[in-house]
Amino acid sequence: MPESIIITGANGNLGSAVCRKLYEEGYQIDAALGPGNELEDHGERLHQEPVDLMKAGKAEEFVEGSIGRRGQVSAAILLVGGFGMGHLKDTGPEQLDKMINLNFYTAFHMVRALFPHFEEKGGGRFVLVSAKPVFHPEAGKDLFAYTLTKTMVLKMAELINAEPTEKNIRAAVIAPSVIDTPPNRKAMPDADFSDWVPPQRIAEAITFLLSEAGRMMAEPVLKIYHRS
Repeated sequence: MPESIIITGANGNLGSAVCRKLYEEGYQIDAALGPGNELEDHGERLHQEPVDLMKAGKAEEFVEGSIGRRGQVSAAILLVGGFGMGHLKDTGPEQLDKMINLNFYTAFHMVRALFPHFEEKGGGRFVLVSAKPVFHPEAGKDLFAYTLTKTMVLKMAELINAEPTEKNIRAAVIAPSVIDTPPNRKAMPDADFSDWVPPQRIAEAITFLLSEAGRMMAEPVLKIYHRS
């Protein structure tokens, strides 16, 4: 029986590429959708539904439904997130709360909902999304709330990986630079798009993280920058 995984933000620019790639690899996918279009329906191996992951109860309901459909879940790729500009001095509580909700709570609620299932079945893997400015603060000083909340995601992964080895519950982190998406091209029309990271390359990296070889990596952080 194919492995069952959860993908959040599955209808986003990155999420749709990841979902397509992992479906091609044979996984059963439960896709949590954000606002926008549904994915192309490929049949019973792909279940999709809109979920407001900013609400803990909705995340718990989605996880319970996924376990009920599939029997067990082996991994969760948590791709929901948002971007925002702003220096520290220009960032108020409202802007910070927005980024915390989008970038941290949408991942935290899923991690918290899935953790008991992973404990019960003897392991599981989370794939979380941080960002290049977390590792290069000079690039994040004008992205204060965004960088701060992506740092929170990285720290959550580190705390997951601090769990006893015998639990076999691990977190991997991808940290992309600028992803080549239509919204980014529209926002930065004068940029050299060939320097950016294609979503398909990130999807390939995530596929590796879920492979037998990838799961042997200890606390992996994949910095996917290309030339940007």
